[in-house]
Amino acid sequence: MGEKWVILIILLSCSGWLLQESLAHDYAQALDLTFQYFEAQRSGPLPWDQRTTWRADSGLEDGKAQGVDLVGGYYDAGDNVKFQFPMAFTITTMAWGVIEYRSQLEELGQLQHALDAVKWGTDYFIKAHPEPNVLWAEVGDGDTDHKCWMRPEDMTTPRTGYKIDASKPGSEVAAETAAAMAAASIVFKDTDPGYSTTLVTHATQLFNFADRFRANYDQSLPVVKNFYGSLSGFNDELLWAALWLLEATSDPYYENYVVQNAVALGGLAGTSSIDFGWDVKYSGVHVLASKILMEGRSARNTDTFKAYQAQAETAMCNALGIGGNPIKRTKGGLFHVQDWNNMHVVTGASLLISVYADCLARNNRPLSCSGQAVQPSELLTLVQKQMDYLLGTNPRNLSYMVGYGTSYPQFPHHRGASIVSIKSNPAFVACDVGYEEWFQSPAPNPNVLKGAVVGGPDQDDNYTDERDNVQGGESATYNSGPIVGVLARLAGSPHFSSFGSGMSAAIAYPNDSITVQPNQELHAETDEQFDLKLDIHQELVSKWRRGKAVFFRVVCTVTNRNEHAVKRLILTSAKLQGPVFGLHRLRGLKHSFTFPKTLKSLQPGEAFNFTYVSVEGIKADISVKQALFV
Repeated sequence: MGEKWVILIILLSCSGWLLQESLAHDYAQALDLTFQYFEAQRSGPLPWDQRTTWRADSGLEDGKAQGVDLVGGYYDAGDNVKFQFPMAFTITTMAWGVIEYRSQLEELGQLQHALDAVKWGTDYFIKAHPEPNVLWAEVGDGDTDHKCWMRPEDMTTPRTGYKIDASKPGSEVAAETAAAMAAASIVFKDTDPGYSTTLVTHATQLFNFADRFRANYDQSLPVVKNFYGSLSGFNDELLWAALWLLEATSDPYYENYVVQNAVALGGLAGTSSIDFGWDVKYSGVHVLASKILMEGRSARNTDTFKAYQAQAETAMCNALGIGGNPIKRTKGGLFHVQDWNNMHVVTGASLLISVYADCLARNNRPLSCSGQAVQPSELLTLVQKQMDYLLGTNPRNLSYMVGYGTSYPQFPHHRGASIVSIKSNPAFVACDVGYEEWFQSPAPNPNVLKGAVVGGPDQDDNYTDERDNVQGGESATYNSGPIVGVLARLAGSPHFSSFGSGMSAAIAYPNDSITVQPNQELHAETDEQFDLKLDIHQELVSKWRRGKAVFFRVVCTVTNRNEHAVKRLILTSAKLQGPVFGLHRLRGLKHSFTFPKTLKSLQPGEAFNFTYVSVEGIKADISVKQALFV
């Protein structure tokens, strides 16, 4: 069959709009609730602008018995212990989200909340690191704390402090804290340079401590083993911290470190996993190294950084389900890696995928999976689907973020939320009384733990909303740290100027775009008719406000269901008048667009994406004006 123009008069229906369902997910609201959750987890004297008002001051004598000020920081989950290792991971990922999506956070009016949340952690880390080779790694005892059900304001359980030092080192917790302080130093570099410099100093000392005195921290501190024991060891944290110090300082020492130790510390061991959380950092190493490579900041060691990127690419393909080791999912589509608090893996993976997708887009390149080109928008769509599941688009229609939507867990496993607020009833609630009267109460928690992301459903999408469901019903700060950036990305303006991979704006008129003279018509060279099978699937992926106006970002996927390749395609829509990305606007042919310059043809079964901005949720009715089949 030769090349033939076919003039089409059939308007293609555009499936998958589901505007009302999409708008049910207000990512901006979810982001705001996330910061309120961090306020609920604060330890120490609470600030005047505390929005989670059912909480009060607590842990005001932490560290006193050890002669050190350890007041502040965050309680890790539904208990009243401060575990440094997961707390540091929480701050690292939250800071990363601020670094990547600062403009979106500012646009949404959430930047100050983000800075406050990060600084609440780093202020405590500075206290916990009083000497170069000393880090306080825990306050409170998990065993005794878990035997009591008490509000943090009433705690009578021991507030013992546990530290690592040169005689009892712990590389995981020291390196992760170094990563957190290095990442946070970037966050504050422009707004508070003095504080930023202080954080770099602490990060440098902690990394040196972790690297020089190498040891598993749960061997030096057996008290942490049953709660946050390090199964992956400390090698991943050493690489992770070195990369963040490279980002914070541009010191070639850290670049050489991650290159020279790439094999020895397991950075190129072929994990091919998107598993990323408080214990396992390798996939984070791969993505951060890839970002440095794609931004042209690894000129001296390109080969090693490309090897890191190969690991990241494999993990991304597996996350999409088109790699050699696809990530497991529930029937409802949620990533499922572990039974206990699986949602923390979901949120961590979502941050990595978001960052990687945007980095690919800025560098105008696709992801390659087994020879198949995958556009960055497909990765972002995957992230959105994970977040939508979390927020209620799932078989149970249940939001796993407390306080979001109309249906969410009423009995999350959380001491402070499940006992009447001390503001409402200041009467002391003793250890056993808490269990008898509040833990076993059939009534929902009296305090709504807004923004808390619970552990989530099992592999069959089932969830039991009961207070003793520790496996799936307990929230944790490290569930929420990574989604600060993810929710900001989904809720904020897309900032299309940096969104690439062939998605140059249609209004740019690239040199190789087709030019049609005004009033010129393209005639068919044949009368042969075809049953055109081109699917155009539209999906609303984010919305944002500018004053009173509401804007929507819509991703369209065009799939060729024909037996023949489409060499040239002209789409038309009078409503595609705003920014359009991933198509070329045709000069002289009103409201008409064609393939992006990177796409020469659309083979049978292949698809490509384009994006447009809609005002007030008006859907663009897109039709095919002409198609050239091969």
